[in-house]
Amino acid sequence: MSTTDVILETRGLTKEFKGFVAVDDVNLKVQRGTIHALIGPNGAGKTTCFNLLTKFLTPTRGHIFFNGTDITGDSPVQVARRGIVRSFQISSVFPHLTVLENVRIALQRATNQSFRFWRSETVLHSMNARALDLLNQVDLGSFAQVETVSLPYGRKRALEIATTLATEPELMLLDEPTQGVGHEDVARVTELIKRVAVGRTVLMVEHNMNVVAGISDQI
Repeated sequence: MSTTDVILETRGLTKEFKGFVAVDDVNLKVQRGTIHALIGPNGAGKTTCFNLLTKFLTPTRGHIFFNGTDITGDSPVQVARRGIVRSFQISSVFPHLTVLENVRIALQRATNQSFRFWRSETVLHSMNARALDLLNQVDLGSFAQVETVSLPYGRKRALEIATTLATEPELMLLDEPTQGVGHEDVARVTELIKRVAVGRTVLMVEHNMNVVAGISDQI
């Protein structure tokens, strides 16, 4: 694997909490354009590792490199602006907005548009069109005007992925994407991940080994 093939690398990444070692000397290389899975038992530090990569936690020691640049000292906002975007384990969409409105808000954040964007009919139409395009990518186009709270859980995970895509990430971090999803929806979410991963890099924490084996390029 050449240096240019590596989009994300950690060297000696460690996080300690008052003597408890949650992440211990992790040396990770994620190849560009792949789906890379992190696996391990509960309590192994997988989610903590994600928190370190997105800088919601500061490493005790070690370094994080993205596209060859040391980003260990970056803030969470700086990390996101570089193109590392995380979809959270617990669904983080707004339950009492419509599906379309959730994606539109994500687009607004990504483009630094003022929340007064709705006063411009042209801008509003453009954002609605882009939001609907993203919803179609995750098979939610027909749910655009549905209040999010009424969506089945599997569809909410699809919406969460759509809001992540709105930021045009170079590296997507997916934290337990099938957690809490009914058996009948696991295949749908798995196929969705494969589809949105085309042309992108995905680092995924996942407990379902059938999902891991089915879509991961590297474990």
